[in-house]
Amino acid sequence: MVNSRHIVRNPGGGWDVKKPGASRASSHHATQTEAEERAKQILSRDGGGEARIHGRDGRIRDSDTVPPGNDPHPPKDRKH
Repeated sequence: MVNSRHIVRNPGGGWDVKKPGASRASSHHATQTEAEERAKQILSRDGGGEARIHGRDGRIRDSDTVPPGNDPHPPKDRKH
């Protein structure tokens, strides 16, 4: 099982970082960017994994691998 955190919109406003299957958010933030940064910090401390970023519509719009996680779909371009 891949270690992951989801960045989702909070119905009351702002953005939450949630672990799959959790009933409560790990953290709450005013902006999606802040929530994404926190999710990556959590994953980094927990051995890496996937940060799944949801759009306003609730669907996953992006996913980032946090090292030392294993990216199942690495980018074809290599940035230097």
